[in-house]
This record gives sequence, C-alpha cells and structure tokens, in this order.
Amino acid sequence: MPARFDLRLGIDVGGTHTDAVVVDPADQVVAKAKVTTTADITSGITTAIQAVLDLLQPEPEFTAYRRTRSVRERITHVMLGTTHATNAVLRCAGLGRVAVIRIGGPATRAVPPLVTWPTDLRSAISAGEIIVDGGMDFDGRAIAPLDGDAIARFLEPLSGRIDAVAVASVFSSVSDEHELQAAEIASAVLGHTTLSLSSEIGSIGLLERENATILNAALVGVVRDVATALTQALDDEQLTAKAFFAQNDGTLMALDYAVRYPVLTIGCGPANSMRGAAFLSETTEGLVADVGGTSTDIGALVNGFPCESTEVIGIGGVQTNFRMPHVISVPVAGGTVIAEDGDIVRVGPDSVGYHLDERALVFSGETPTLTDAAVAAGRTSLGTRRPPRSFRKTLEAALAHFDAVLAQAVDRAKVIRGDPILIVVGGGGFLVPDHLPGIAEIRRPEHSEVANAIGAAIAPVSGQVERLVHFGRHGREAVLREVQETACAQAVRAGADPQRVEVVEIEEVPLAYLTDPAVRLRVKAAGPLSFN
Repeated sequence: MPARFDLRLGIDVGGTHTDAVVVDPADQVVAKAKVTTTADITSGITTAIQAVLDLLQPEPEFTAYRRTRSVRERITHVMLGTTHATNAVLRCAGLGRVAVIRIGGPATRAVPPLVTWPTDLRSAISAGEIIVDGGMDFDGRAIAPLDGDAIARFLEPLSGRIDAVAVASVFSSVSDEHELQAAEIASAVLGHTTLSLSSEIGSIGLLERENATILNAALVGVVRDVATALTQALDDEQLTAKAFFAQNDGTLMALDYAVRYPVLTIGCGPANSMRGAAFLSETTEGLVADVGGTSTDIGALVNGFPCESTEVIGIGGVQTNFRMPHVISVPVAGGTVIAEDGDIVRVGPDSVGYHLDERALVFSGETPTLTDAAVAAGRTSLGTRRPPRSFRKTLEAALAHFDAVLAQAVDRAKVIRGDPILIVVGGGGFLVPDHLPGIAEIRRPEHSEVANAIGAAIAPVSGQVERLVHFGRHGREAVLREVQETACAQAVRAGADPQRVEVVEIEEVPLAYLTDPAVRLRVKAAGPLSFN
C-alpha cells in the first residue's frame, strides 16, 4: 500500500491547559493529549507535541511502511491557536515600539491618535504620532494632496529607534492610494521596516481601524517569536510539516501571513472551540459553551462558523473593528477560586489557572475551586479525594452562583429566537448542569475536552475583503467579481488550495444617507489547505 502523508496536528494554548490532537484525512481523532500550560508557553507547546506523538500508534495497514519511515513523517500540517497576542496586550509586555501616521489632516486633528488608549499601553507602544494632510473621500477622490514631506520629517529622527510603522488614512477602505504612498516614503527613510496599513487590517471607522492597525504593528514581534518557537519545537521533534496559525474567524493562515497580521490571532481560542464543537456534534446552528480553567466563553454558531460580532471590539481597553467572533466571556471556570467573606461566598474572578492540580482541594491542596464544587455535587469525579465536609455549604453556594452566571451569559449569547441547543466543550465542561433555562438540549460530544485543538486541526483557510463601493460606475456584477477575486487571492496567500477556494459569504449594506449612494461590501472566501 502506498505511503500516506496525511495527518494534521492541532495545538491550542489556553490559560490552564495546552491541548494537542492528531487527526486523519477523514478528520477523525487518532491521538489527543492535554498538558499543563507553562509560564513561557513555548515549553508547554513542546511538551504537548511530545505527549500526543507518543500516543500516535501505527495502524495495522501501515505496519510495513513504518518499518522504514518515521511515524512523524505522516504529519503534513501543524495548526496553532494561542492567546499569546492577547496576553501581550493585556500585560503590556513584549510589545513593539510603533510610529503612528494618520493621513487625514486637517479634518481629523480634533481627535489625535491613541487619545482614548490606557496610559500604560500607550506608553509601551507609541514612539510618536503625527497627522498629515491627505486622505480620501467616500467616493474615492482625494480630500487633499498627501503631505509626504511631513511624513519624511517625522520618521527621520526615529530611524533605528522603532520596531514598526502604522499608517491609517481616512476612507482607506475605499482607496488605499495614500497609504501605499506613505509606505513607500517610510521604506525610503527607514530602510527595511515593518509596516501595517489600515486598509489591510480593519473595517470602516477611522479611529477603530487605526487602533487595530497600531496593535497589529506592535504585535508583529510577539507573534514572530511564537512562530519561531513553534518552528523550533517542530525541528526538535523532527517534524517537517507546514505550520499555520488559527485566526479569529475559525480559519487558518500561513505562518508568514500571521506574522504580518498578528492582530488576527486575537480571539482565535473561542473560534477554535466553536469550530471544534460544530464538527464534533455535527451541528451547524446553536450555542457553544467553552469552559476552561480561567474563564467560560459562550458563542453562537452560524453555518458551522462562529457568528462574528457587529459591535466595536475592546482589546485591553482599546476600541477596534477587525473581525472577531461574538463571544460572551465570564470569569468563572474550573480553576475559579471560591472565598468566604463573612456570610458572603465570593466566586472569582481569581483562578488557580495551571496550578489547579496542585492547589485544588480534590488534589490535596488548600484552595477551594469550582472544580471542587463540581466534585462535591457529583458532576465529576476528578482528583485524589473528595472535598472536606466543612466546605460543603460554601461549595454548594458557589456552584449555584456558577449556574446562574452561566444561564445569564447563555441568554445574552443568543442570536435567534427560540430555545437553541448548547454544545459543551472544554476541560471544565463538567461544571455545566444537564439542564439550563432557555436551552432545548445540552450536548457533550466525544473529545469535547480538546475541541479547541480539533477546531484548529480541521480549519480551512480564508480571506476577507470589506470595502465601500459604488456600483453605479462599473456595474454591480463587475464590482462584485473584482472584490470576490481579491478575497480569493487573500485566501490563497494565507495558504489555501487555489483550485478549491470559493466565496462562502457576501454581505451588502446600503449606505443610503450619503449624497452619492454607496454600499458596504464584505466578501469572505475559504478553501482547504494547500498540500503543495
């Protein structure tokens, strides 16, 4: 029988556990492992890879093949989902220094760049900001000529002192002409430098798009380090597979694409879980509750993909507008600490995180957690002992609090009328009761504890374009065709098979309040991984 190089390895790094799975060509799980997340994340990834590969046993029909070839050679692709970028923003750690250029003077000078940012995050990122004349009107005509001399004067003294340049122009979603000109000037002044252009990052809305672009520029080094660590881990394990990052909409992007657009990895954790839940439960519509060790995320599935948020997204106190799944997060999960304050039982937001198996009561520790409450109530049988009886009332009250918080979060996450199903995944899924108000059915599919890693392993590759367009000039069909081709090209650049990419979503929103009517057009294309 011919050799098959067809296995995929999915990895997801959470606050408490790092999960790894290996799936076959039919997307069936052939090995899975869950290890404790480490403080440096990298060693946790390496340990997870080692653990799942140790479990990968030869199948009988391939025994003869494996006498001459390593099992590892069958793994063709590796997919990683990580909260590393999110944590860097929340902790203001490891971020690059960014020069910020806004093209929109004189109209936008009233609200300077980064004015609404938290002081500590702004200090960590900004190496200086400037607003220069230029920018586009909604019809694609220049508001004013681009002041390239001002850009050059701004950047010259920053040479050698910054890590990246972020450029945002008024209505760059209509025309990126001035942003591209600014990028050429920056390259001429600074030489080889990291550039982030808002036309490639965010959606409509100058300030939010600008914020997303600045965060993207600041995170390039962070994600580059993770990519390097993943590559090193694969080399150490003698894996020659292609590596991909999971992104916010439940799809994948190639490693170099992720380094260019690191902001798209924020939110990939919940997206992976929802995609994994949809696959494992064979469900395309409903709600998903991903219960981890630190928090619980609830989101909605639409056509098997996470429902994207239509609201402004806040990341570390910064308002942005890049695509993100609509997720309701609550700070209660398996590792949540329970404390007594007189007659009041406090549940969270502190968590023992990846120290659960050391500090929880059921593991002979001294810290009451929601895992202890679940064991005491008979919802699971984890640990080496039952919680002491002296904690019984406290644990009962804490579990009742969790049930109430979960029910409220589930209700907020609903996007359609009626009682949907709820798919429960994640290592802390045992906390969820068998019945919740407003839920028709609760499903707990096999392998649900590693649904996030499965979601990464089975994900397709996508590209998305959002623009303001005027159909009147070139005709609707011609404009649609051009935008669809651009979205497909983005998917191919991100690693999709060019022969199998297709448009999966088109959204048109008329903006009739403008004097020259326009349409906000969003097109998403997706396809399976390229094996070339």
